[in-house]
Amino acid sequence: MDARSEASDRLTAFGTQLIEVHVWLREVLEDLQDSIDDYVDGKGVPPRDLRAHCLSFCTALTRHHTGEDKTAFPAIAEEYPELRKVLADLRTDHNQLEWLLGNLRKLLSSLPETPDPATASKVREEVNAVSAIMQTHFIYEEKKLISVLNSMDVPEWRENRPSFLMADDED
Repeated sequence: MDARSEASDRLTAFGTQLIEVHVWLREVLEDLQDSIDDYVDGKGVPPRDLRAHCLSFCTALTRHHTGEDKTAFPAIAEEYPELRKVLADLRTDHNQLEWLLGNLRKLLSSLPETPDPATASKVREEVNAVSAIMQTHFIYEEKKLISVLNSMDVPEWRENRPSFLMADDED
């Protein structure tokens, strides 16, 4: 591999990694939605499994957004001050999503063993709200920040991958 190719790989890595994390989070949310649908449809998914699945998704999304707020956004704001309004909008989304995730966790913590129509409606409503905000947030973030991330050279991020670029149980 020549030096130009290596430099190109390095420069595009952060934006590419962000997209990969967003794809992974979308897949985890889709799996959660499927599990909720199975529970609501009486297909035997126990509430404790839904709570565990929800906790896993909520923790991953929170880790991602907390990492952006503490690591990525300050670095971007320093290098691209014209994006501060965009970053503030994204932080607002993070706060809204965290509030919605809290509502979802509370709702799932009190699920009855056998689903009832009222509970099913509330659970679907909450998860649909999380999905709608998350999807529009990711699209906006990708549109506004991928090229910026691809242009940044942050050696610390290569040496020690920050939490906003982690998927699954990476350390």
